[in-house]
Amino acid sequence: MPTCPSDNQQAVDQTGFWNPDGGIEWDAHRIGWAIAGACSVATVLISMISVFQHCRTYTKPAEQRQILRILYMPPIYAVISFCSYRFFRSYTYYDLAEVVYEAFTLSAFLMLLIEFVADSGSGHNPESSIARKGKRNLPFPFCHWRYRPTKPYFMYTLKWAVLQYVILRPAISITGIICQAFNVLCESSGFNVHYANVYLEAIDFVTISIALYGLILFYALTREELAGRRPLAKFLAIKLIVMFTWYQSFVFDALEGRVIHATEYWSETNIADGLNALTICIEMIFFACFMWWAYTPAAYRIEGAKPTSIWRPLWDSINFSDFALEIWYSLKFFIAYIRGHEYRFPERAKWSYESELEPYYGSAGPDKRS
Repeated sequence: MPTCPSDNQQAVDQTGFWNPDGGIEWDAHRIGWAIAGACSVATVLISMISVFQHCRTYTKPAEQRQILRILYMPPIYAVISFCSYRFFRSYTYYDLAEVVYEAFTLSAFLMLLIEFVADSGSGHNPESSIARKGKRNLPFPFCHWRYRPTKPYFMYTLKWAVLQYVILRPAISITGIICQAFNVLCESSGFNVHYANVYLEAIDFVTISIALYGLILFYALTREELAGRRPLAKFLAIKLIVMFTWYQSFVFDALEGRVIHATEYWSETNIADGLNALTICIEMIFFACFMWWAYTPAAYRIEGAKPTSIWRPLWDSINFSDFALEIWYSLKFFIAYIRGHEYRFPERAKWSYESELEPYYGSAGPDKRS
């Protein structure tokens, strides 16, 4: 496989943000540097307030642990985008690391929807909520095929369709980082079959398409049960970030050589990547505010209840053992199903995970309203 020519200029700007003689030389790069940094700080502060409010009203752990994970998306994107602007010669590495969290956010959103649906069923079980659902057509483009949501394999297949992205997206990014280190990734070459980028993009397209299709399928099936939960706004708060970052990256790439021209220190690709990173930093302020509204902490406040500690919620949000359990139990189910054996979902791995949280909240549980 041939190696890719470098996206960076050979000349290196050795100056820092502050001049040795004092003051700042306000060229275009440093203005962008300051704007990206200020917007990233603003995004982190807004998200911290939203996260803190959920932590202090942590009355439904099974739902809010997923919400906290989703709320981390804007600050993670903002901080990594700032780093990719500041250290533009390593932009590709930051970009590959940034998109990994998209997989965790989409999976957290599915688990949140399942919790919402489980609330409307008996025994906090989503399968009881969809037990009355009849056979129906799949969403477009497979609308000529029909499925029955009451089949035992339905929920396992649905979860696996989304959770597979948690496995494959990090694997794609790690492979991309290795290829970039050996100079064979070559994102700037587009879909050149001589470089690794086209193959990784193809795998990523398939895996995220499966994940998004699983989310759409579950939303279409349980739309009635999700009424009043703002499911569309919650989904848009996530998906718009992905759409904006992808489309604007495409636009900036298209402007290379036409509107965007190289400078002494910045190549055309550097400038396009830098503009994309700067735009993401600015956008994340608005998405952080949007998420604050879509995932409002007010829905979890109980009148007269004491504020909860922030430490257990934060630990729950970064403890992804629930994802690992879901993946493991789904694999065990499929193995048993292929072999013709019956498989029951383990009692401690039920959807609400109250058995994990009971020592902290007591046997009554935080979901018991007065």
